[in-house]
Amino acid sequence: MTVNSMTGFASGQGGLGAHSWSWEIRSVNAKGLDLRLRIPDWLEGLEPFVRSTLSKNLARGNVSVSLRMSRSEEGAAPFCVNPVVLTSVLEAVRQAEAAAQEIGVDLKPASAADLLALRGVLDHATPQDDPAPLVNQLKDEFLTLSAGLSEMRENEGAQLFKVLTRQVREIEALSAQAGSLAEERKPKMAESLRANLDRVLQNSDGVDPDRLAQELALIVVKSDVTEEIDRLAAHVRAARDLLSAGGPIGRKLDFLMQEFNREANTLCSKSQSSDLTKVGLELKTVIDQMREQVQNVE
Repeated sequence: MTVNSMTGFASGQGGLGAHSWSWEIRSVNAKGLDLRLRIPDWLEGLEPFVRSTLSKNLARGNVSVSLRMSRSEEGAAPFCVNPVVLTSVLEAVRQAEAAAQEIGVDLKPASAADLLALRGVLDHATPQDDPAPLVNQLKDEFLTLSAGLSEMRENEGAQLFKVLTRQVREIEALSAQAGSLAEERKPKMAESLRANLDRVLQNSDGVDPDRLAQELALIVVKSDVTEEIDRLAAHVRAARDLLSAGGPIGRKLDFLMQEFNREANTLCSKSQSSDLTKVGLELKTVIDQMREQVQNVE
């Protein structure tokens, strides 16, 4: 499997008969899969198809889909006479002429143009197009666009994989360097521990032996970074395993980055050595950089 990015874009145009359209799909980072669709309601069945297709192909990302439709003048609905309204108007004209004759008033004959100018007599015909062929073609086009979006996310993911792999190597190298520095400082730490122990013993008159043992153990723990080095090595192995597995690993990698950062922070706080502190800070820098990249992983 491959590592995919959540960033992608696809667009396309098409037409069928009097209809033309343009698609646009944008994908950016998100905690989950958030689909935002702008598709005309009269294209029955298209929106559920788009939503289902994206849900099957994508695991995470804020995905916006926009479909803009237009219709050419040749395909515009023609004018037609509304027979119901026209019949009503003719009957009203007849009644008006009859009433005028009874009182000896001559009316100017109404022309066809006069009648057609009346509201409701002339109207646009209701389009009788079957939308099914149009919807089917739009579905086929969206499958192609969706594949293009996935391909772009995959290509972006391949670049992310290279960056993340390099950063894991840097973390591994810095962790090993921290381990070497921790070994080199052991004689100095042993001397410091003996000095601390002497100070504790000199002031231990009347002190509870159990409390004294706790204080001594605390001094040792505060100076020992073995566990932090070991956990960093374990996290490096876990990161490599995730990258090798591929697929939607973004959430797991993000959690792992938190663990990396925790160990680096503890290493710095327990270093008691300027060289070890420097390595710890370099570790934190690489971890922060890697975490920024992980935010783009699906």
